[in-house]
Amino acid sequence: MRGMTNSLTIGERVAWYRRRRGMSQEILASIIGRTVDWLSKVENNRIELDRLSVIKSLADALDVSLGDLLAEPSLVDWTPDGGRHTVPALRDALMDYRRITPLGAGRQATLEAPALVDLDRDLADMWTAYQASRFGYVVARLPGLLARAQSAIEVYDGDDLLSARRILGLGYQLAATQLTKLGEAELAWIAADRGLNAARATGNPAVAGSLYRSVTHALLSAGRYAEAVRLTEDAAGYLEPGVTKASPEFLSVYGTLFLTGSMAAACDNDRATTRTFLAAADESAKRLGCDANHLWTAFGPTNVAIHRVATAAELGDVQVAIDLGPQLDTTPMPMERRVRHALELARAYSKRNRLDEAQATLLEAEQLAPEQVRYHFLSRQLVLGWIRKQRGKPSPVLVGLARRLNVLN
Repeated sequence: MRGMTNSLTIGERVAWYRRRRGMSQEILASIIGRTVDWLSKVENNRIELDRLSVIKSLADALDVSLGDLLAEPSLVDWTPDGGRHTVPALRDALMDYRRITPLGAGRQATLEAPALVDLDRDLADMWTAYQASRFGYVVARLPGLLARAQSAIEVYDGDDLLSARRILGLGYQLAATQLTKLGEAELAWIAADRGLNAARATGNPAVAGSLYRSVTHALLSAGRYAEAVRLTEDAAGYLEPGVTKASPEFLSVYGTLFLTGSMAAACDNDRATTRTFLAAADESAKRLGCDANHLWTAFGPTNVAIHRVATAAELGDVQVAIDLGPQLDTTPMPMERRVRHALELARAYSKRNRLDEAQATLLEAEQLAPEQVRYHFLSRQLVLGWIRKQRGKPSPVLVGLARRLNVLN
């Protein structure tokens, strides 16, 4: 149940599900091609389990979802910024039957036409809030935006209809992106699918490309890494004819697609494809010439470098992540990107048993973006691992952090 196993490490969840399946350690270890000694150490927190490719192999062997082992989705807290309407309200908006059937047709005469300028402003406001890691704010306001944007496409025609579809597509993309951050993989898939349908109807390749990236993110969140890699390749092929005379917006979308694909390839333990995708993203960043934020991509040389660190950590190249990570100046980047990089750096420090640096990095990230740190599986598992490894009583600072992350009663 949601939130009930937050105080368990991933290894402890593996043991719990293994016993529920009636499997011995010998059987599970043989299925995933590991030794019994390795599995025993995982279940007893003597090996830190943080690579998604390994966690996914265990989830598949146990016939559970990736989210089951990561303790996702997260329960979104009520906050002054977001109020008391969280994921359930967004779920209701995504599951409104009128979005997928013609049965709501004929309502147009009774609908008030939302002003497109207001919709555009609200869309930009919510994307800005997301990039500032104000997740509760975004989740609380997205249902209203999606409903108004849907009304707009039922009322307008001509160029105004295309504008309304653009807003609706990018609104769904924001929903998918935000939901992946909360571990809501299935809802993210619905949002990405709806957004892609709206975006393709605009005839704008950059907007459609942006939604292809969103679908790739949804596949990645669900642990479908090979499919995410294939979609990256297919979407890149779809966009390739426009690359020669690409606008900065198009270049940013094209390059960011490869960054998402590079993470999928790393999670799939595919080093060659990871390198290929990073090289393609780097080429787009060089053509762009600077860090920018077209269509809220935060794309440019710095984001490529951030992904080099993240993919290295995911592939187990911890020293590469430690060598590259601290050198990066991420301060000009949106907060979401800065904090995501900090989590990877904390993971790398922890792997090298540099716990003081790891904890300091995570605490600094929490000060910058408490919601983002609270909802990411890496931060929760790092803190639980540090507590389990303590020989004596954990420090008050570490206990306080664990309680804020809801991993300690």
